[in-house]
Amino acid sequence: MRDLLNAFILGIVEGLTEFLPISSTGHLILAGDLLEFAPPGRDVFYVAIQTGAMLAVVWEYRARFFRVDLQLWRNLAVAFVPAAVLGLAAAGFIKQYLFKPVPVALAFIIGGVVILLVDRGQRTSRVESTQAMSALDALKVGLAQCFALIPGTSRSGATIIGGMLFGLSRPAATEFSFFLAVPTLIAAGAYDSWKNRGLFYADEMGMWAVGLVMSFISAFLVIRWLIRYVASHDFRWFAWYRIAFGVVVLLTAYFGWVEWTVD
Repeated sequence: MRDLLNAFILGIVEGLTEFLPISSTGHLILAGDLLEFAPPGRDVFYVAIQTGAMLAVVWEYRARFFRVDLQLWRNLAVAFVPAAVLGLAAAGFIKQYLFKPVPVALAFIIGGVVILLVDRGQRTSRVESTQAMSALDALKVGLAQCFALIPGTSRSGATIIGGMLFGLSRPAATEFSFFLAVPTLIAAGAYDSWKNRGLFYADEMGMWAVGLVMSFISAFLVIRWLIRYVASHDFRWFAWYRIAFGVVVLLTAYFGWVEWTVD
């Protein structure tokens, strides 16, 4: 029952944070550490429940995904490749050294500072909608997504802020970040699940199902809210949240107020 409750909480955490520029992986690592969530396939669970968030995107934008939109699929394919290649090459290093609370906290702070520097004042946009994106625009966003391989950086943060740096409007960058989540999260979940298939146990399937369902529901609500929010707001409040959250984690680790598994 404790694992089911933890999966319920972590599924909500994943869905709420996946599409906000505050790092879902970072929140899952820290929340899981606080909950003392440590089943054999914990890290695989963190990746796999992202599938629920991905399905929320597919459902919300089903009209575009299920019609023949060759430009969209071309752009997604181009944007997907850089992080896929780099992720395969560096997966072992990332999981061994960076899936830990303190490195995640540092990435939170650095990412918050970057958002404050990039998303300030009025910006001139070259690309106002995802339909106007070229393959080169998609490649640039894909290169920005590579930074999200560092836990705590935020995949959505890297792609949205990267897209804005390269001339996309805030709504266009946000929407394309939603779309790019689909191939990225499918690939990450399938790769990790197959590689660690020995860690799947029949008596844990309920835990995985709970995490997926809660991830879908909470992500669906966030997607609906965020696309309206970015039409008239910037991301500075998310940046300050990231910085404050990272500082709190570092202080608790330094003074021993919280027993993080790794300093």
